[in-house]
Amino acid sequence: MGKPHEERKAEIIRSTLELAAEQGVRKVTTQAIADRVGIAQPTVFRHFKSRDAIFAAAIDWLAGELFRTIERSLGGDAPPDERLRRLLEAQLGFVARHKGLPRLLFSDRLHLESPALKQTVQRVMERYTGRVARLIREGAGAGRFRRDLDPEDAARYVAALVQGLVMRWSVFDFGFRLEDEAGKLWRFLEGALGVPAAGAGEDAG
Repeated sequence: MGKPHEERKAEIIRSTLELAAEQGVRKVTTQAIADRVGIAQPTVFRHFKSRDAIFAAAIDWLAGELFRTIERSLGGDAPPDERLRRLLEAQLGFVARHKGLPRLLFSDRLHLESPALKQTVQRVMERYTGRVARLIREGAGAGRFRRDLDPEDAARYVAALVQGLVMRWSVFDFGFRLEDEAGKLWRFLEGALGVPAAGAGEDAG
């Protein structure tokens, strides 16, 4: 007896991400996915209409897990700058556990060959930058970030720094611990965002 539909879909998504991390997106065929899961290729198409539908489902799954991870890091009554630091740590830790994510995000399949996939990622990025922008706006109002910052622009630059770091990690075949870069990234952002030094007055104005 076959596995329930949602359980099998989850297996297919996990296998797709594993293969993308190991071999790159171009080599992730439906046959390779079927072989990894241990099912016949037609079974894959009973759960997904196409390979791009699998990639889109993988992006949606990753986005859902990422935002759950991020929101957990934002809990509590810590100042906005501390919550942003924790957000970045949680985000880099999440990506480090899902090496297929950068392989998919930086692939030709997403950038050049599939507008639908690109639109899926654009929606995720807009949601992420919106969340960071709200945090930066809150921090500026509380005197924890520079008040002359445009929150939306600042959020986009934070996202760009993270993406550049993740791309470097992927290009160097995951040869360094991504989690260890969080502290370095935050030290750079402290200056850029105008976080007051420990013991300084609350007004960063």
